[in-house]
Amino acid sequence: MTQPSSFFAAFQDGWENYQRLLTQAIAPLSESQLALGAAPHLLPIGALTAHVIAARVYWMHINLGEGSPEIAPLRAWDDPGEPARSAAELVGGLEATWRLIADALARWTPGDFSETVHVSRGRERSFTRQWVIWHLIEHDLHHGGEIAFSLGIHHLAAPEL
Repeated sequence: MTQPSSFFAAFQDGWENYQRLLTQAIAPLSESQLALGAAPHLLPIGALTAHVIAARVYWMHINLGEGSPEIAPLRAWDDPGEPARSAAELVGGLEATWRLIADALARWTPGDFSETVHVSRGRERSFTRQWVIWHLIEHDLHHGGEIAFSLGIHHLAAPEL
């Protein structure tokens, strides 16, 4: 039977590959391409990418206390009124937030995943680290799919996610 740590490592490797594909898809995009969306009422590619970055910082840094204070400003990248980010900035944000996640996963023990964190967003809620990681995976998959779909609609190279 597969050990839990090696079983999880396979998922982490898949997530890391997904991260690499997403980063490669964003890197060559121009400002006008980052402004494209699947439809006028949906977020454009650049804003979706900034949202992925901001969510990673929110959960990993703000709620779980991972990483240094320098990562905190990326949390605001999807706030209203924030400037559009260049492809290079977005790639840097994806890479920095992936390091944040990968460093935590490399350090956490199996018991750490069941540790509960308390979040107050208008009301007190509790989550396990395991839930946070699953939520970030599903969040990355959901919005990465939107990014890939938007790229494809506009005949741009989309990652094979």
